[in-house]
Amino acid sequence: MNFDEIIDRRGTDSAKWDMMERAFGVPPEDGIAMWVADMDFRAPDFLQDAVQRLLETANYGYFSGMETFHEAVQWWMKTRHNWRIESDWIFVTHGLGNGIAMTLQALTAPGDRIVTFTPVYHEFQAKIERNGRVNTQLPLRLRENGTYDMDFDAYEAMMTGKEKVALISAPHNPAGRVWTRDELEALADFCLRHDLILISDEIHHDLVLPGYSHLNAHVALPQIADRLVVMTAASKTFNIAGARTGCVIIPDDALQERFAKFFRQFDISPNLLGVDLTRAAYSPAGADWVDALNIYLDGNYRAFKDGVDAIPGLTAMPMEATYLAWVDFAGTGMAREEFQDRIYKDARIAATPGQTLGRGGESFMRFNLGTPRARVEEAVARLSAAFGDLQ
Repeated sequence: MNFDEIIDRRGTDSAKWDMMERAFGVPPEDGIAMWVADMDFRAPDFLQDAVQRLLETANYGYFSGMETFHEAVQWWMKTRHNWRIESDWIFVTHGLGNGIAMTLQALTAPGDRIVTFTPVYHEFQAKIERNGRVNTQLPLRLRENGTYDMDFDAYEAMMTGKEKVALISAPHNPAGRVWTRDELEALADFCLRHDLILISDEIHHDLVLPGYSHLNAHVALPQIADRLVVMTAASKTFNIAGARTGCVIIPDDALQERFAKFFRQFDISPNLLGVDLTRAAYSPAGADWVDALNIYLDGNYRAFKDGVDAIPGLTAMPMEATYLAWVDFAGTGMAREEFQDRIYKDARIAATPGQTLGRGGESFMRFNLGTPRARVEEAVARLSAAFGDLQ
């Protein structure tokens, strides 16, 4: 496992590398892509072997074998997350974006309001709006220790009575929070108080830095099992988002039936490549690889945070999970357009603008650290130079 290997993804139709000039004006020749949330590491051998076995069949027709896919998912959840799930709880979707959209369609009606805790993954807002629902954005509170929490006392006055679902990112994208048991229980109380279904997007649940542990929502909150939907996938963990395969996991029979009725209307069937890659990933070899990956990502985070925090006016939020760093530029005193210009034009780094992630993100930028350390160190050096006049 050589995470330091530099792989040139330019010219491979990589969204992250081949679209950064169109998105931000960052030149591909010497730009650093740190926006789209995928990683730049070589796929591990167990994934390459799975693809090779598929190639050797020389046939890509209809397939069976979903029992072993379900068994792999069940094994992974039990082994890695202490979560025992039944096979019939699992619905396989074309990625979690598709899963979120289908769940909103199945469990809510047009015009219903959906709670999000912002700033948060920008596609939450997009999925809500595209599906004719309305977003109630509840801003996370910035604590003295520099991390976010949920301020449920303040949220009471922001609720309209039309909310039907709370949609949470756990671990949190972009801030890298691992929600504690107390925080999750307060969230459960909030959902019960307002009669909300909770959708827990746990796509980053395997990417937890040393010293922290992710709590699965169903394990932590059995008291709301009848109003809970959990979403997971191997895509972030193993960098296989292009295979478009995710799992919507619903423990409650009544919610299952509501979702299944809608699901069947669209004749959703799994993707052969995604099924094979997920089966290969959810394995002992996959577990060993993830353990090594998280240690490497922790090193990337420390190198990035130490470097960024040394630049006057910049503050990297403490990170507990994911490979996404959340950096506040408010201390520069600059308008958003000015600090973003310095990042895109002077540092030549493609990073995600915080305002796209909802209320509270306006002074922030999100940087993807799922890349070899040399690139992380180069990004820090470029940021230091771009904001050098603040030294």
